[in-house]
Amino acid sequence: MERLRQLLTHMGTLMSRPGAFLLPLVYMIVWLVFDSATLDWHGFATLATWLMTLFIQRAEHRDTQAIQAKLDELLHSDARAANRLTRLDDKEPEDIEDFREAQRKGD
Repeated sequence: MERLRQLLTHMGTLMSRPGAFLLPLVYMIVWLVFDSATLDWHGFATLATWLMTLFIQRAEHRDTQAIQAKLDELLHSDARAANRLTRLDDKEPEDIEDFREAQRKGD
């Protein structure tokens, strides 16, 4: 189960990379080669939806990385801050949720 969680997180990160935009293009070319008669406006709507999903994923990833960099800088600038928090974004989402829940219970 742990390997699956890591794989899904890694796939999400890969989908925010510029190379991911080649996937819909390759898909469309394969579609044209093997069954061009069915590539109608529904097919183009599917491809457009896929592209928009990738644009949104990339924008969200960029925003998240910028926020994390700013938070890391704030944590490093305060001597009283727990620097271990700067590595929290390397963990899996479920681990971060568990950490946050433990912090809430400790308050």
